[in-house]
Formats: sequence, C-alpha cells, structure tokens
Amino acid sequence: MEHWYLPITIIPGIGLLILSTSNLMVALSNEIDTLITNCKDDNLISRKLRQLKLLNRAMIYFYIAVFLLLISGVIAGINQSYKIATYSGVCAIAVATFGLISLIIYSTRSVNIHQNQFKNRSN
Repeated sequence: MEHWYLPITIIPGIGLLILSTSNLMVALSNEIDTLITNCKDDNLISRKLRQLKLLNRAMIYFYIAVFLLLISGVIAGINQSYKIATYSGVCAIAVATFGLISLIIYSTRSVNIHQNQFKNRSN
C-alpha cells in the first residue's frame, strides 16, 4: 500500500482552483445581470455569457479531476492495482490541465473585454 495517498494530496490545490473559479463565476453572473438590466449592449452581454460558459467548463474539468484523483487513491489503497491508479491519476492531471487552460483563455479574453468596455466609454 505504498504511495496510495499521493493522488489525494493534489485535491486541496484543485479545491482552491474550484473555489476561486466559483467566485469568478458569481462575480461574472452579477455583472451580466447588471448589464442585462442597464446596458442593453447585446454584443457585450454575449461576450460575457461566453466567458461564463468558459468558466463553467473549467469547473467541470476540475470536478472530473478531483473525481479521478479520488478514484486513483482508493484503487491504489484497496486493490494495490498501481497500474490502473496511475492511469487514473495521469488522466486527472490532464483534465485539470484542460481546466487551467480554460482559465488562461478566460483571463486573456476578460482583459480584452474590459479594454473594449473602456474604449467604448471614453468615446
């Protein structure tokens, strides 16, 4: 039963990513709600909704990664089938990487959206 706990040790880090992404989703949802009631700029609202969808996708990736890490730890602890546990752990890391890539794309697009908002207000 060596190293069965290694996949479990990654979960708190992903949990923090889930927490921060949840906070981003709440803030973005509130911003979209305000835009819908006040702004009426359909293009901006559409871009923000796509951002919300991207954050949702990142959350899904992180949830799947946590699930796979838990399964990996349990399989390694109970069955001592390290081959299956290793594959599950590697898949979890790959899925978490997709979540991180989604957050990078979100951040880049968010800056562009805010720059466009500033340019539109100054004109």
